[in-house]
Amino acid sequence: QVQLVESGGGLVQAGGSLRLSCTASGRTFSNYAMGWFRQAPGKEREFVATITRSGDITYYADSVKDRFTISRDNAKNTAYLRMNSLKPEDTAVYYCAARGGTNYYTGADDYDYWGQGTQVTVSS
Repeated sequence: QVQLVESGGGLVQAGGSLRLSCTASGRTFSNYAMGWFRQAPGKEREFVATITRSGDITYYADSVKDRFTISRDNAKNTAYLRMNSLKPEDTAVYYCAARGGTNYYTGADDYDYWGQGTQVTVSS
């Protein structure tokens, strides 16, 4: 089992920045690819970003490309999502997820472990 805990959400004005953290426990963090997803009220959960277990490859949804950066520190068992130039449409609950494997993964069904989510609200 892998336990994931997100932090760093909050209220920010449009154009602002936030950094989300996802701290893992229970298993060897460096064995797991990580992903960030988000879910806005009344909408399905959507892919945001993913990173391979070594951190050498990242992939983003078109809606966040060039604004968000996913990274990880395997020594700290933590993945990050740096969010710049935030827009009101970025408002959602953000979830981190983990799965074993050497690739990166963009589907919610690809992931085995999920955090509880952290709220991000962007005001206009």
